[in-house]
Amino acid sequence: MLSADVSFPRGLSVPETKPDLDSGPTVIVPPAAYMAKTAPGSMATPRNCLEPVDSAAIKAQPKAPNYAFAFDIDGVLIRGGEVIPEAVEALRILNGENEQGIKVPYIFVTNGGGKPEEARCADLSRQLQVPVSPQQFICGHTPMREMAGTYNTVLVVGGVGEACRVVAEGYGFKDVVTPGDLMKSISSITPFRTLTEEELANSRYRDFSDVTIDAVFVFADSRHWGDDVQIIIDLLMSKNGRVGTRSETFDEGPPIFFSHNDVLWKTNHTQNRLGMGALRVMIEALFEQSTGKKLSRAVSFGKPQVGTFKYATSVLERWCKDHSGFGTSAETVYFVGDTPESDIKGTNEFDNLVDEEWYSILVKTGVYEAGTEPRHRPKATVNTVLDAVIFGMERSKIVMAPKLQEGSVSSTDEEEEEE
Repeated sequence: MLSADVSFPRGLSVPETKPDLDSGPTVIVPPAAYMAKTAPGSMATPRNCLEPVDSAAIKAQPKAPNYAFAFDIDGVLIRGGEVIPEAVEALRILNGENEQGIKVPYIFVTNGGGKPEEARCADLSRQLQVPVSPQQFICGHTPMREMAGTYNTVLVVGGVGEACRVVAEGYGFKDVVTPGDLMKSISSITPFRTLTEEELANSRYRDFSDVTIDAVFVFADSRHWGDDVQIIIDLLMSKNGRVGTRSETFDEGPPIFFSHNDVLWKTNHTQNRLGMGALRVMIEALFEQSTGKKLSRAVSFGKPQVGTFKYATSVLERWCKDHSGFGTSAETVYFVGDTPESDIKGTNEFDNLVDEEWYSILVKTGVYEAGTEPRHRPKATVNTVLDAVIFGMERSKIVMAPKLQEGSVSSTDEEEEEE
């Protein structure tokens, strides 16, 4: 039996008085792209007399839900570049194709990135067969746009070709350098690889003798770990980010920011693949091996950082208020993810800090391997994202036409009640 205990007194707000909320990157206010103005509504026309009210019609109108969903993407909706079949139906249900005819607000919170949010949303719209707006989308590097005014010259790492340079410049970073620029300008900097003709054409030659790299940003997964790690380590060990210099104290290098910390991620390969978190582990180990010191100026965004969930709350509030007409009174946010170490851990920790309920649901279509005990325990475990949507809606007392298949969900709520 699914749990019927859904009395949630908590409203969608984030108290700023709690010190724990300051852990992780502090990104609270959404960027301008997420703050579209509400379309002006029409004023009600005063009436001189009361008109008959059709009570049956009023009862038939669907009620606005007091809950919302937040979805990870890779391993939940998409796997190896292909849509997970149940994802299309799940979003159709949330978009109103259900017995009640209600539309349930939802956002996407992914650690992935590597291209502009607009382009990624266009891809998702095509794949999922529903409109996806940048105003309901957060990727790992989205909060980095808030740092464009802080650092002047930055090294941007990862992604395909020049895509991450385009993203960074779109965020407002004034002077964006890539590993390709350094390899083109200083051919000896990476001894084991030369740039292709296309890479040479896209990379920008410059004299780095008087250039200061103020910060390193790993926007997306590296395509050339050896080259990128060599260049990053050089800068972290440099004097104030000057290429070709070496600090005597090894604490003068620029800070490095990672868009997420996932060690593993799910593709269509039979085993999970190494992700950006593994790159960070490698860089930290090499820095310590080379200097005898721990790397102290490294920061990760993305899940499970609390700051990312604060940011997601702001995006969800704005989306509900300005685009969906649901208001901002969601009492429960169902977060559907496939990675216990980021999706589930982050959701559970954030749930303990805020007034609304953040309810973690783990799907079996991604990183999590069925039959294993996750280090961070979800509130519910289901087979697919479709099961997660139906479970959340039923738990919130919305009667749906589709019914959960037997054995497709196991709820921690249920287990606790049975105990």
